[in-house]
Amino acid sequence: RRAEAMGLRWEAIDFEAKTLTIRHIVTSTRIDGKKILVEADRAKTKSSLRTLPLVDPIAERLKAVKEQQEYNQKICGNCYNQEYLGYVFVDAMGNLIQPDSVTTGFPQLLKENGLRRIRFHDLRHSCASLLLKEGVPMKQIQEWLGHSDISTTANIYAHLDSQSKNLSARTMANTLTLPKAQPIKKW
Repeated sequence: RRAEAMGLRWEAIDFEAKTLTIRHIVTSTRIDGKKILVEADRAKTKSSLRTLPLVDPIAERLKAVKEQQEYNQKICGNCYNQEYLGYVFVDAMGNLIQPDSVTTGFPQLLKENGLRRIRFHDLRHSCASLLLKEGVPMKQIQEWLGHSDISTTANIYAHLDSQSKNLSARTMANTLTLPKAQPIKKW
C-alpha cells in the first residue's frame, strides 16, 4: 500500500476532526521500458477509499512535516518544486518522494535501528497481528486494512485469531454461572 501512503495529500488530513482519508494514490509503473509516476484520485478498490482515525502522535508528526515543508519552501524560493505542494511526502526541494524509494530504503532504516529485516509490505501484517493480539475485532481490522471483503482478512489472519477465541472462551467461563459439579451416583 505504499501507493496510498505516497499519495497522501494535506487536504485529506483533518486535524480538528482527527481523521485521515485515503483517497489518492501515487504509484510507479513502466511503459515501454520507461518508469513513470501515476497519480489518481482513486484507490485499488472501493473499500480502499476510507477514513481512518488520526491518533495524536501521528498528528503531531504530520504537523511537524507540514511546518518543515513551509520552511523549505520559504528558504528555497523559486527553486522549490510547486507541482507537488499539496502532497505530504515530498523531499526538501518539494519533489514527490518516489514510491520505490520507500521500499528500497526500508531495509537500511531497519538496520540503522537494530531491527530484523522484513519486507515493507510486512508492516501491514504486523499491524493486523498486533490489532488481533489486542482483541480488536476482525471486522475493524478489515476496515483498517481496506480489504473489500471480511473473508479476505479472515483468510489471511485466521491463524492469529486463536488468542481472540481464547479470550471469548474465558469471558464465557467467567460470565456463566453453573452449579458446582457433583458426582452423579445413579444405578
